Amino acid sequence: MSTHHHLFSDLSDLYAAARPSYPEALFDFLRVQCEDLENCWDCATGSGQAAISLADIFEHVEATDVSAEQIDFATAHPHVTYSVQPAEHTNFADHGFDLITVAQALHWFDLESFWLEVDRVLKPGGVFAVWFYSWFKVNDEIDAVVEQKLLGIIAEHWAPQNRLAWDHYRDVDFPFAEIPTPKLALTPSWNLSELLSYLGTWSATRRCIEAQGDSFWQDFERSLQEVWGRPDRKREIIMDFHFQAGRKQS
Repeated sequence: MSTHHHLFSDLSDLYAAARPSYPEALFDFLRVQCEDLENCWDCATGSGQAAISLADIFEHVEATDVSAEQIDFATAHPHVTYSVQPAEHTNFADHGFDLITVAQALHWFDLESFWLEVDRVLKPGGVFAVWFYSWFKVNDEIDAVVEQKLLGIIAEHWAPQNRLAWDHYRDVDFPFAEIPTPKLALTPSWNLSELLSYLGTWSATRRCIEAQGDSFWQDFERSLQEVWGRPDRKREIIMDFHFQAGRKQS
């Protein structure tokens, strides 16, 4: 099993529960960009979060992931077919999709092989879209605790691929005619437990716990509780969100 496969297979139920919802405006934008709304492929679907929203637009959504455990926890929908397949090699027919989407995952792929597969299965004139969220802010006091008690400790445990996403994929060759995308906000409202669940699913957090135990995490939890206030208090989480789309040339 590859390293990134392991990271997103372990604790798949927690991963599914700890992700923020994507903006509805994103899917409204994609609906307008697609000439036909028949078939969509949501690649690296994880728990099916994007696939379910896409199923409200498209007649049929194929949702794939390399992790069988992620697929096991994916949300069922009558218009979504889930399967365990790598992003770079699928059993889909040529030129069958009006839209292909990748959320939170493009940086994990063998991009040279993936772009060839996208070209094979995407219709001429079809749309490819990718999005990603990463760093966040709450307020100065909470942000300082996250920086000092978590980010500084787990920094060495991030995989090199994460840098591609943090840089908004600017070093990734994007083989499509770029479509200007709107600036979208991702601002979930979470209590303390919900934020901790999200941070606990970070790949670097889990790698760090595997490497040195969870004492740093327990210290971080205590420090965050001190500045959060009532644990059930909801706070706005302002996330860095990148959305990019392009069209396959006819």
